[in-house]
Amino acid sequence: MAGDISMDLLDLIDQMGRAGRRLTEMGAAEGAAGNLSVCVRESLDVTALFPRQQTMRLPISVPELAGATLIVSGSGSRLREIAASPGDNLACIIVEHDGQTGKMLTSANPPFRRVTSEFNSHLAVHHARLTATDARFQAVVHAQPLHLTYLSHIPAYQDERYFNARLFRWQPETILSMPQGMSVLPFIVNGSQEQMSATALAMQVHSLVVWARHGVVARSNDSVLHAVDLIEYAEAAARYETLNLSSGERADGLSPQEIRAICAAWGVRQEVY
Repeated sequence: MAGDISMDLLDLIDQMGRAGRRLTEMGAAEGAAGNLSVCVRESLDVTALFPRQQTMRLPISVPELAGATLIVSGSGSRLREIAASPGDNLACIIVEHDGQTGKMLTSANPPFRRVTSEFNSHLAVHHARLTATDARFQAVVHAQPLHLTYLSHIPAYQDERYFNARLFRWQPETILSMPQGMSVLPFIVNGSQEQMSATALAMQVHSLVVWARHGVVARSNDSVLHAVDLIEYAEAAARYETLNLSSGERADGLSPQEIRAICAAWGVRQEVY
């Protein structure tokens, strides 16, 4: 059967499974928390794994993505179970020519009726980024890392400049991985139009966005695993920050001058310090 399945599809599903496991290991995808998607600017043959087809109305009009294939986690799916059972946890959506509807393909008897409730944010980010660049692929991952989410509950850390200045001082990898900094959005009801619009706008500049009191969302044109890497870098910085808070702020981290020197040495233009 594998010979009838696109190797691109198998590789994408393998990466999504590995991403789900890593997020679970990080404590960032408890229960059915978290969701992920990838978008490929071509139609993949997915019927061997996802034979059931139905038409769905897309949350926004995306005619520029006509023919594109999205692979999305299902509502209520556990990310840790994607690797073992992709058919029970993923759906494929091929955007129709009108850009308003899509063919949703699933396993013959999926345990979910619709894709993640935050699919509108995923689709809006895919649309905004893929129409603004010549990229042919993008991954979007939402997770709820413990330390990042905890800090976003503290009012001072809901200020973007303060948040970035405090977190980027702990490891050189943070600024080198996200030189544009992280965007911090105020609390917005999940799945809402407001969350969708604010996230798509923020992700025109930033590769990682903090949803205050909720979690984070990351994007990557390289791979879904690279999007998870960004979350892991950010969560490591948040662990340092919470450790420092709990110890009475005895450490001061890298100085702005040291961070600027690191970026100069690596030829990275940063926007945080």
